[in-house]
Amino acid sequence: MALIVQKFGGSSVADPECIRRVAKRVAEEYDEGNQMVVVVSAMGDTTDHLIELAKELNEKASAREMDMLLSTGEQQTISLLTMTLNAMGYKAISFTGWQAGILTEDVSSKAKILSIAPHRIEEKIAEGYIVVVAGFQGATESGEITTLGRGGSDTTAVALASALNADFCEIFTDVDGVYTTDPRMVPEAHKIDRISFDEMLELATMGAGVLHPRCVEVGKEFGTKIHVRSSFNHNPGTIVEHFDGKAIEKQMSVSGVAFDRNVAKISIFDVPDRPGSAARIFKVLSEEHINVDMIIQAGQRRNENKISFTISSDDLDKTKTLMEEMKWEFHAKDTEYIDNIAKVSIVGAGMITNPGVAAKMFDILAKNMINIQMIATSEIKVSCAINEDDLEKAVKALHAGFGLDMPAE
Repeated sequence: MALIVQKFGGSSVADPECIRRVAKRVAEEYDEGNQMVVVVSAMGDTTDHLIELAKELNEKASAREMDMLLSTGEQQTISLLTMTLNAMGYKAISFTGWQAGILTEDVSSKAKILSIAPHRIEEKIAEGYIVVVAGFQGATESGEITTLGRGGSDTTAVALASALNADFCEIFTDVDGVYTTDPRMVPEAHKIDRISFDEMLELATMGAGVLHPRCVEVGKEFGTKIHVRSSFNHNPGTIVEHFDGKAIEKQMSVSGVAFDRNVAKISIFDVPDRPGSAARIFKVLSEEHINVDMIIQAGQRRNENKISFTISSDDLDKTKTLMEEMKWEFHAKDTEYIDNIAKVSIVGAGMITNPGVAAKMFDILAKNMINIQMIATSEIKVSCAINEDDLEKAVKALHAGFGLDMPAE
């Protein structure tokens, strides 16, 4: 008997037929003698519709009230799935995030999970219940409802699996697993059977939408094996887990190509070249929970610098306000905001022992007349900011150039 945590995303529970399919799948595992905890997202486009409704009534609604509103989407799904299981003759009960013991930091819309006290879940599991939990949400110590940001249901599922010492966590989605790149853009992309936490974290951070980066971080920290698979078939998916050194060395230098269209580039000109200037800028952004990715500081004349960085386009308006304040504080000459760029990345644990990977990437882009605006690297990743119009060409060229069009043997 295994304790399994399963997560089903919005497309998997989009309508009554989908919910029945999910209930049948959960019941199959339960009938095999397994203990089951199920985490679900809001149905289909429910979250987007709620956001549109809020904007129609108040374009400047407070973050607290938005969390109150958006958390109701998952609550609808947990009740409907539980009712479906009950109608099939199974003992099932639903819990909201706070009822499940999920404690978060006091940050609206992007809260991080601080701890989980899953006592109520464990009690119901012991009584033979299938427990259905609302993803994407939790509560603060003072009882305020919070949401975890886009993809937060993945994080809920893996965090619960870790807290419950589950045997593994299955993330069900509308694709068969993790692919070498988005098959909708590159038909030659193929499914990766097994991938390390480090590689998956880089792919997720760089734009691969199959898993949320924070859920991969939790899985890596607690060693919780994640199985990404389709809710529409029973095919094996992709296993995300720790690799030993030998397994890493056998891998191709590049495992996948990720991309992100939701990128904006910010520049501030003539920043005084003195200790603390950059620290001041990025501290202000950090305090507003704005994540910064690529950073370039270039020297200008008269001991002044140009500082450029990339952020999510979702944070552009907030960042503009902050940067205009920074401009006056530093007596900077100007600021620039560019929203028509994208990020393309190559990821692979094999980069550690294979020199020349970055050079090959730059050569492939150059041969395709694609200009690089910014570069960021790590041991297993190289990312380039490019013009958004060049993105599809770049992804296809890199995927073919690194031999990913053919599945690895």
